[in-house]
Amino acid sequence: MPRPRKWRKVCCLPECNRFGPLDSQADQANYVVMTVDEYETIRLIDLEGFTQEECASRMNIARTTVQGIYNDARKKLAESLVNGKVLWIEGGEYRLCDGSGSGCGGGGCRRRRHGSK
Repeated sequence: MPRPRKWRKVCCLPECNRFGPLDSQADQANYVVMTVDEYETIRLIDLEGFTQEECASRMNIARTTVQGIYNDARKKLAESLVNGKVLWIEGGEYRLCDGSGSGCGGGGCRRRRHGSK
């Protein structure tokens, strides 16, 4: 029996969940789906400047898991940018933080900085 997946801790959902070329139709051939936990790794590592180890601690998962999620997210971003596809952010295995947990009250928690949604 496979080991159950660990829920990934995410500080908040993206304010916008659809990005892409303005003239593109959002049919199945022209979009890429990024999960919310993939979005969170991009936010923490690329925007906030955390290391993969720090990101893993914030999301309550292993660093090797973060590395895989991050690589998948970067490929999806590249596919959207290079091929002019719409990027949808939805789904994934995550739980929203409450803004008060250990490791969440620091500089990477958007819930605390921008207020709860």
